[in-house]
Amino acid sequence: MTTNTLSNPETSRNTMKRLWATLRRPSSRWSMLTLLVAGGIGGIVFWGGFNTGMEATNTLNFCISCHEMRDTVYQEYKQTIHYSNRTGVRAACSDCHVPKDWTHKIVRKIQASKELYGKITGSIDTPEKFEAKRLTLAQREWNRMKANDSRECRNCHSFEGMNAAAQKGRAMKSHELAQKKGETCIDCHKGIAHKPVHKQLESDEDDEI
Repeated sequence: MTTNTLSNPETSRNTMKRLWATLRRPSSRWSMLTLLVAGGIGGIVFWGGFNTGMEATNTLNFCISCHEMRDTVYQEYKQTIHYSNRTGVRAACSDCHVPKDWTHKIVRKIQASKELYGKITGSIDTPEKFEAKRLTLAQREWNRMKANDSRECRNCHSFEGMNAAAQKGRAMKSHELAQKKGETCIDCHKGIAHKPVHKQLESDEDDEI
């Protein structure tokens, strides 16, 4: 009768100990300089590949590679000033939905990985399903932007950089009031690039009155 070494805990522990001892054993073949150089090159290659892959997920083509986005919010976005304007400055999906700094970007990417589950389960794979969940999805994004003081908006816009004299009277007053009240961009600009589903909330509030 033989013993299955793969299912034997003691054998597995001994195997791991031998592997760890091997990894910790000083090299008798390669110099420390060689190992440092090889490690440095390996680190650069790894980081370059990782960062390249990360940036690839920030492109417009990647964002609209699934029909759920391509056939809905992308079509709406193409009709806005963020897509086409007289100066030719375009804000892509990642400019509004992905932080620029590395730490917050990684956190956001991990959060966005939940979307893969939605893709696999087909929770919004039809226009009808998407519209049924649109308000909930939008509210999550509004709450995120509210919590970070509209960080992504401020990559391009800021109260300090605004020329109030060049704004229309209503906009100028609104921005002045927003600064006094400590409001952030998303408080007033929820429908800036997509279907204004926030109006559903306003209608619900009116109905309650």
